[in-house]
Amino acid sequence: MKRFGGTWLTLAGLGLILALALVFLYVGWTLPTGEQGAAISTHGYIAMALGVVATLALGIGLMSLIFYSNRHDRD
Repeated sequence: MKRFGGTWLTLAGLGLILALALVFLYVGWTLPTGEQGAAISTHGYIAMALGVVATLALGIGLMSLIFYSNRHDRD
């Protein structure tokens, strides 16, 4: 008989990390401009979008290489 305690513990840990990230996002996003925070300029949004696109491209490229390698017995 298998025990699933480790799986639930892992899921609980990941859920906690996700909750902390969402709280951090909310607090950081709603800070008032001025001394406590800074508004993001248009250049900042462009840089953020380019960073997201580059990260997704890298992740998709590496995953596709893993699947290609597996299908063609290059492991």
